[in-house]
Amino acid sequence: MTKRNEEQPELLLGRNPVVEALRARIPATALYVVTGDTSRGGTDERIAESVQLAGDRGLPLLEVGRAEFDRMSDGALHQGIGLMVPPYDYAHPDDLLDIARNANRAPLVVALDGITDPRNLGAVVRSAAAFDAHGVVVPQRRAVGMTASAWRTSAGAAARVRVARAVNLARALASYQDQGLTTVGLAGDEADMDLHEFTGFADPLALVVGNEGTGLSRLVRERCDVVLRIPMTKDTESLNVSVAASIALYAAASARRR
Repeated sequence: MTKRNEEQPELLLGRNPVVEALRARIPATALYVVTGDTSRGGTDERIAESVQLAGDRGLPLLEVGRAEFDRMSDGALHQGIGLMVPPYDYAHPDDLLDIARNANRAPLVVALDGITDPRNLGAVVRSAAAFDAHGVVVPQRRAVGMTASAWRTSAGAAARVRVARAVNLARALASYQDQGLTTVGLAGDEADMDLHEFTGFADPLALVVGNEGTGLSRLVRERCDVVLRIPMTKDTESLNVSVAASIALYAAASARRR
């Protein structure tokens, strides 16, 4: 579990989250271990591995008293260990187009409209890396940011794919349109066509994926040049947003290889 403020460092707590974060090499500034915790004596391999991984990276190992660490974690369950993670350094949405220009490839950007689960964000970042997207855009408000959980789910891909933050996602999409990108939304209802019918995946593209429950918001949907559906069997209600994004990214990557 975590103690989190978007503009402050994140204190990642617990033996499994900490060791998984260190294995994924997410950015960190220090490892905290409770002084005298018997787990450090080798009875818990996760703490021992965390100390080793932090040492290998040159991260400071800070021993604190249990009472002090209880205060630092606001009384949350910490299991005697915590990892301090700095705030994510977000790009500007236009920076992603600069990345595309430098790569000499047609821009392919993923815009996430109100995603609230950090695991979904991390999974989309991982798919963006796998299918050569130039970055991911998230809104500044009413959406999850790049927390340690998102970093872990990305399995290290967040170190290779930039995440940008937009003050207003609809305006960011309008700016992309002005710069020659086609904005393509994904929706299960009232779409313009099925995914396989769309012929513009090789063009400069911003792929727009909606909220886990409500889908695309009205203003963002109005900014989409075309809205696609992923055809599924009638027995399947909907796809997870990260799965839907992966399918569309694969379609884009396939079109660009032809």
